[in-house]
Amino acid sequence: MQGVARAQPLPDLGDPAQVELTPAQERRIGEATMRQIRAQGAYLQDPEVNDYLNELGHRLVAASHDTRQDFEFFAVPDPQINAFALPGGYIGVHTGLIVLAQNESELASVLAHEISHVTQRHMARMVASQKDSMLLSLAGLALAILASRAGSNGSQGVSAAIAGSQALQAQNQINFTRDNEYEADRIGFSRLVAAGFDPNAAAVFMARLQRANRFVEGTAPSYLRTHPITYERIAEAQTRAQGLPYKQVPDSLEFHMVRALLKSYQGDAQEQVKVFEAALRDRKYNNRIAEQYGLVAALLRAQDTGRAKAELAQLEKIAPPHPMVEAMAGNVLMGAGENDAAAKRFAAALQRYPNKMQLVYDYPEALIKDGRPAEATAFVEEQLIRFPGNGQLHRIAARAYAQRNMPLKEHEHQAEFYAWAGNLPLAIAQLEIAAKSGDGNFYQVSAVESRLRQLRSEQMELRKTGSGPAG
Repeated sequence: MQGVARAQPLPDLGDPAQVELTPAQERRIGEATMRQIRAQGAYLQDPEVNDYLNELGHRLVAASHDTRQDFEFFAVPDPQINAFALPGGYIGVHTGLIVLAQNESELASVLAHEISHVTQRHMARMVASQKDSMLLSLAGLALAILASRAGSNGSQGVSAAIAGSQALQAQNQINFTRDNEYEADRIGFSRLVAAGFDPNAAAVFMARLQRANRFVEGTAPSYLRTHPITYERIAEAQTRAQGLPYKQVPDSLEFHMVRALLKSYQGDAQEQVKVFEAALRDRKYNNRIAEQYGLVAALLRAQDTGRAKAELAQLEKIAPPHPMVEAMAGNVLMGAGENDAAAKRFAAALQRYPNKMQLVYDYPEALIKDGRPAEATAFVEEQLIRFPGNGQLHRIAARAYAQRNMPLKEHEHQAEFYAWAGNLPLAIAQLEIAAKSGDGNFYQVSAVESRLRQLRSEQMELRKTGSGPAG
C-alpha cells in the first residue's frame, strides 16, 4: 500500500466508558480515513456523482436542526450494496447501492440513516470504548473503521484494497450496536420526512434487501452484514410511515441521470450501448431523458464519437437546460477533437453553473488540449482560491504548467495532488524536484521548501508510529 495518511497517536481520552472523542478528534480520524480511501482507489473520481450525493445529503442535513457538523458525501466504485458513515461527517455510498435504489426516496433513506449515525456520535462512542484495547494510531484506526463499515466478505472493491492490513484485525471490534441501528432508524426517518421524501421508502428498501437475501444463500449484500435488518426493524419502519398521509414524491432528474451514468460504466462499453438502445427502443425506462443521456455516455466510453454527437442532438431536443447535459456536450466535442468548441461550451455553461465541479474540471482540460495552457493555469489558480485543497484541480494545474515548461509549478501542484491522494512519499519526491528545478523566483522556491519541510515532518511522525509505510 503506497498511500499514507498523517498518523498521530490517539490522545488520552480518560475513562472510555464516560469520555467520547471531541469533534476535532473525529474530524482528524475522518480526514485520515479519506486519505487512505483515495490512496487505495476506493473513491470514485466522478464529480457528477459526488456532486449529486452532496446535494441530496445536504438537503437531508438541512432538514433537521440537530447538528452543526460538516458533511462530505462521496461515491465508492464498488458494485456491492453498501453505505457507511465515518467520524468527522464523511459518508460513503457504494455505486451498487445507487444503482439498486428504485427511487430517490430509497436512496435518501439510506443517507438519512448514515447521517444519523454521525449526528448521534455513534462512531465517537465506539472509538472511545475501544481505544485502550486497539492501541492504534489515528491512521490505523481510520483503516479499521473503514474496513468494518464497508464490509469484508467477498468484496472486490474497498475491502479487497485493505486486505492484509491491520484494519482486518480490528474490524469486528467496531460494529454499530443494535441500539445504534434503531436510533439511526428513528432519527433518520424523521429527517427523511422533514426533507420531503416518501415516508415508506426506508421500510420498502429494507424489505426488498431482505427478500433478495433469502434467495441467494451465502451472498448477502454487505449492507445487510454491516446494518443487520430484522423483521422488527422493518415493522417499526412500517409503523412510523402508517401514521402519515400518503405522499407521492417525484424523483429528481439528477437521480435518474446519475444512475444512468453509473450504468454506462458497467461491463463492456459496446454491450452497454446495446442495453441503452434496447431500453429506448422498447420504452423500458423510468426516465427517457436519463436513458438517452446514458446512451450518449456509453457511446463516448466506446469512443464512437460520431454516434455520440448524433444521440447528443436527440438528448438536447428533449432535455431541459441542465449542467450534466452541458458537461456531456463538451466532452463529446473534446472526444471529436473539437477542443476550441468544447472550451466555449464549457465557458458558457460555467456562467450559469459556476459551482458544478465537472464543468470546473473540464474547462481547463479543454484549454490544455487546445494548446492554451496559460489560460488553463489562470483559471485553475482562481478555482483553487475557491476550492482550496482540491486534489483534482492540482493535477490539472500540473498538466497545464508542464505544457508551459514551468517545472517548479508543475511539480509543486503534482505534489499537492499526491498529498491529497494519500501518497506522501510521492508528494515529497515531487517537491524535491520542484525545489531543484531552477526556474522559480525566491518566494516560489521558499514556499516549496517550507511545504517540503512540513511533509517530511509528517513522514517522520509516521515512521515513529510505525502505523504505515513511510516511503
